[in-house]
Amino acid sequence: MQKVLRDKRAIFLFILPSLLVYIAAVLVPTVWSIGYSFYEGSPIGGFEFIGLNNYIEIFSDRQFFSSFWLSIKYALVVTTGQVFLGLILAIFYVLVLKRFSVLIRTLIFFPIVLPAVAVAQLFSKLFEITPQLGLVNSILSALNLEMWVQAWLGSGDTAFWVIVIMDVWRSMGFYAVLLYAGLIDIPEELLEAARLDGASGIKLSRFVIIPMIRPILISAIIFSLNGTLKVFESIVALTNGGPGTSTSPLTVYMYHSAFSYNEYGYGSTVAVFLLVLCLIVTLLIYRFSRKDID
Repeated sequence: MQKVLRDKRAIFLFILPSLLVYIAAVLVPTVWSIGYSFYEGSPIGGFEFIGLNNYIEIFSDRQFFSSFWLSIKYALVVTTGQVFLGLILAIFYVLVLKRFSVLIRTLIFFPIVLPAVAVAQLFSKLFEITPQLGLVNSILSALNLEMWVQAWLGSGDTAFWVIVIMDVWRSMGFYAVLLYAGLIDIPEELLEAARLDGASGIKLSRFVIIPMIRPILISAIIFSLNGTLKVFESIVALTNGGPGTSTSPLTVYMYHSAFSYNEYGYGSTVAVFLLVLCLIVTLLIYRFSRKDID
């Protein structure tokens, strides 16, 4: 095995299939989108080179900035929920359930493997008001809280929080398992020594567990932020960016610009902006995390 790993040609052959898939599925579309951002038009009507006009126009587009701030708000709220609840669950698995956590981990992880459309349909039924009250409105009505019974998906503010709840619920199990994998590598002797020194509960988690899994925690935050900034299918499946454009992040705005209005160049410009935004966020988190370690 060591002989194979020292053979550069063997290593290249091993990584070649994955590299080709990555180039075809990621790099080529990325370069293609960057190229399209300098044009206007569509494949049907043809393209016309306009240089940097799309990039200039984007900074005077109110809908773009509305979608941008919605993406930032969504990313911060959902990432906080996913990683924080995932960390709480991971600590619960290790310190409370221990060897009996397998079934609970499986049940909580299960929503991440469900299709986004199925999850969206489930939450649509939970929060619906017509033709009959969904579970949420039924509970509120049973508790004599009729003033809270409403069309949750009919208002931009409440629809946003329904989307947040749905995506946090769907993904927190994944981050719990990810962080759990780091927690089980902490030596039991270290935890016992901390307990003997008087650390327990919150103090044990804050001063011992979290510092020990810090690299994995940073990776989870980066992974979550990039995923939430690029959220698309769950929002399209639940609200399609509505009502109006109140729940349209950059990805949905990009989709409608390119495929609903045939502005492929402008849609590609939004995609390039989103790419740069994800890159900047990743580099900033990585830089600050490295500075704290050093």
